[in-house]
Amino acid sequence: QVELVESGGGLVQAGGSLRLSCATSRGTFSWYAMGWFRRAPGKEREFVAGISRSGANTFSAISVKGRFTISRDNAKSAVYLHMNSLKPEDTAVYYCAATLVNYSDYVTSARSELYNYWGQGTQVTVSS
Repeated sequence: QVELVESGGGLVQAGGSLRLSCATSRGTFSWYAMGWFRRAPGKEREFVAGISRSGANTFSAISVKGRFTISRDNAKSAVYLHMNSLKPEDTAVYYCAATLVNYSDYVTSARSELYNYWGQGTQVTVSS
Protein backbone atom coordinates (compact mmCIF):
# COMPACT_ATOMS: atom_id res chain seq x y z
CA GLN A 1 0.00 0.00 0.00
CA VAL A 2 1.39 3.39 -1.01
CA GLU A 3 0.36 6.49 0.91
CA LEU A 4 0.77 9.78 -0.95
CA VAL A 5 0.73 13.19 0.70
CA GLU A 6 0.79 16.39 -1.34
CA SER A 7 1.93 19.78 -0.10
CA GLY A 8 2.91 23.17 -1.45
CA GLY A 9 -0.41 24.47 -2.70
CA GLY A 10 -1.67 27.94 -1.92
CA LEU A 11 -2.76 31.28 -3.30
CA VAL A 12 -0.53 32.99 -5.83
CA GLN A 13 -0.91 35.86 -8.27
CA ALA A 14 -0.96 35.29 -11.99
CA GLY A 15 2.58 35.00 -13.32
CA GLY A 16 3.84 33.58 -10.05
CA SER A 17 5.33 30.21 -9.20
CA LEU A 18 4.69 27.33 -6.86
CA ARG A 19 6.31 23.99 -6.24
CA LEU A 20 4.09 21.08 -5.28
CA SER A 21 5.57 18.12 -3.47
CA CYS A 22 4.26 14.62 -3.05
CA ALA A 23 5.89 12.33 -0.54
CA THR A 24 5.35 8.67 0.16
CA SER A 25 5.62 7.06 3.54
CA ARG A 26 5.07 3.48 2.52
CA GLY A 27 5.96 1.26 -0.36
CA THR A 28 9.00 1.22 -2.62
CA PHE A 29 8.79 4.56 -4.35
CA SER A 30 11.10 3.64 -7.22
CA TRP A 31 8.70 0.92 -8.33
CA TYR A 32 6.13 3.51 -9.35
CA ALA A 33 5.76 5.90 -12.19
CA MET A 34 4.20 9.09 -10.86
CA GLY A 35 1.69 11.53 -12.22
CA TRP A 36 0.09 14.84 -11.37
CA PHE A 37 -3.56 15.46 -12.15
CA ARG A 38 -5.87 18.35 -11.38
CA ARG A 39 -9.57 19.03 -11.05
CA ALA A 40 -10.86 22.54 -11.55
CA PRO A 41 -14.27 23.57 -10.22
CA GLY A 42 -17.01 22.18 -12.42
CA LYS A 43 -14.57 20.30 -14.64
CA GLU A 44 -13.36 16.76 -15.09
CA ARG A 45 -10.08 15.64 -13.64
CA GLU A 46 -7.28 16.10 -16.15
CA PHE A 47 -3.72 14.92 -16.57
CA VAL A 48 -1.00 17.47 -15.92
CA ALA A 49 2.33 15.65 -16.01
CA GLY A 50 3.91 12.23 -15.57
CA ILE A 51 7.34 10.81 -14.89
CA SER A 52 8.69 7.30 -15.30
CA ARG A 53 10.22 5.27 -12.49
CA SER A 54 13.78 6.40 -13.08
CA GLY A 55 12.83 9.91 -14.13
CA ALA A 56 14.24 9.38 -17.61
CA ASN A 57 10.89 10.03 -19.26
CA THR A 58 8.61 12.95 -18.50
CA PHE A 59 5.37 14.01 -20.13
CA SER A 60 3.28 17.15 -19.84
CA ALA A 61 -0.14 18.22 -21.02
CA ILE A 62 -0.15 20.79 -23.79
CA SER A 63 -1.86 23.29 -21.49
CA VAL A 64 1.13 23.37 -19.14
CA LYS A 65 4.02 22.54 -21.45
CA GLY A 66 6.83 25.04 -21.08
CA ARG A 67 5.46 26.28 -17.75
CA PHE A 68 5.28 23.18 -15.52
CA THR A 69 8.05 20.65 -14.91
CA ILE A 70 7.77 17.32 -13.14
CA SER A 71 10.73 15.82 -11.33
CA ARG A 72 11.39 13.14 -8.74
CA ASP A 73 13.95 12.22 -6.13
CA ASN A 74 13.85 8.50 -5.50
CA ALA A 75 16.24 8.81 -2.57
CA LYS A 76 13.69 11.05 -0.85
CA SER A 77 10.65 9.14 -2.15
CA ALA A 78 9.21 12.35 -3.53
CA VAL A 79 7.88 13.78 -6.73
CA TYR A 80 7.58 17.47 -7.50
CA LEU A 81 5.63 19.73 -9.81
CA HIS A 82 7.37 23.01 -10.51
CA MET A 83 4.81 25.50 -11.74
CA ASN A 84 5.85 28.78 -13.35
CA SER A 85 3.95 31.53 -15.15
CA LEU A 86 0.77 30.48 -13.40
CA LYS A 87 -2.56 31.51 -14.90
CA PRO A 88 -6.01 31.81 -13.30
CA GLU A 89 -7.08 28.78 -15.35
CA ASP A 90 -4.51 26.70 -13.45
CA THR A 91 -6.70 27.04 -10.36
CA ALA A 92 -7.60 23.52 -9.26
CA VAL A 93 -7.05 20.81 -6.71
CA TYR A 94 -3.86 19.03 -7.67
CA TYR A 95 -3.41 15.34 -7.02
CA CYS A 96 -0.38 13.12 -7.26
CA ALA A 97 -0.82 9.49 -8.20
CA ALA A 98 1.29 6.36 -8.47
CA THR A 99 1.18 3.51 -10.95
CA LEU A 100 3.13 0.28 -11.32
CA VAL A 101 2.96 0.73 -15.09
CA ASN A 102 6.32 2.13 -16.14
CA TYR A 103 5.20 4.07 -19.17
CA SER A 104 7.33 5.50 -21.94
CA ASP A 105 4.75 7.45 -23.91
CA TYR A 106 2.42 10.36 -23.29
CA VAL A 107 -0.83 8.55 -23.98
CA THR A 108 -0.16 5.89 -21.36
CA SER A 109 1.09 8.38 -18.78
CA ALA A 110 -2.16 10.34 -19.06
CA ARG A 111 -4.50 7.39 -18.44
CA SER A 112 -5.83 8.01 -14.96
CA GLU A 113 -7.30 4.51 -14.71
CA LEU A 114 -3.76 3.07 -14.65
CA TYR A 115 -2.89 4.86 -11.41
CA ASN A 116 -3.36 2.68 -8.35
CA TYR A 117 -2.83 5.19 -5.58
CA TRP A 118 -3.89 8.80 -5.12
CA GLY A 119 -3.14 11.55 -2.66
CA GLN A 120 -5.75 13.69 -0.98
CA GLY A 121 -5.01 16.73 -3.12
CA THR A 122 -3.70 20.23 -2.54
CA GLN A 123 -5.49 23.43 -3.58
CA VAL A 124 -3.81 25.85 -5.96
CA THR A 125 -5.53 29.18 -6.49
CA VAL A 126 -4.21 31.70 -9.00
CA SER A 127 -5.61 35.21 -8.76
CA SER A 128 -5.73 37.56 -11.72
